[in-house]
Amino acid sequence: MPRKSFSDLINSPGMPVLVDFYADWCGPCKTMAPILKQVAAQHEGKLRIIKIDVDKNQAVAQQFQVQSIPTLILFHKGQPVWRQAGVVPAPQLTQALGAYL
Repeated sequence: MPRKSFSDLINSPGMPVLVDFYADWCGPCKTMAPILKQVAAQHEGKLRIIKIDVDKNQAVAQQFQVQSIPTLILFHKGQPVWRQAGVVPAPQLTQALGAYL
C-alpha cells in the first residue's frame, strides 16, 4: 500500500482527524498516549487519530507551527479547527472534540 501524504491523511472524508505531534523522547507525549487510546475507543468510527513524530516529519511540524510537544490539532475537512499544546485530560479533550463529532 503506498504511503499517504499528510494532506491525504487529514482530508479523511466524513470524519475529523486528530493529529498528535509527538516525539519518542518526550515525557508528556508518553502521558498523552493512553489518553488518546481512551478517546479513540470512545469515538470509534467517528474520529481518526494519527500520530506524527516531529523528529521524522519536521516539515509538517513547521508547516503547522508546532512549537512544543505534544501538540494536538484537530482537522475537519482538511482544515485545522482546534489545537492544544501540552497534555490534555480525556474529559477536556472529549469536550473539545464534541463540536466536531
